[in-house]
Amino acid sequence: MPKMKTNSSAKKRFTLTGTGKIKRKHAYKSHILTKKATKRKHNLTKAGLVHDADMGNVKRMLLLGK
Repeated sequence: MPKMKTNSSAKKRFTLTGTGKIKRKHAYKSHILTKKATKRKHNLTKAGLVHDADMGNVKRMLLLGK
């Protein structure tokens, strides 16, 4: 049986923390930034965590089990 392949886009977008949670970046921070408030852009810079409802899908893409 061939090896399982990690989803290439997922491995570029998510990182694993020491406690097993998955870190992600916020959306809406790449372009058309002139109409967005400074506070909003600042908050989008900070990393977020993957929600529990999406954890299974992301772990499957990263081959971390369920």
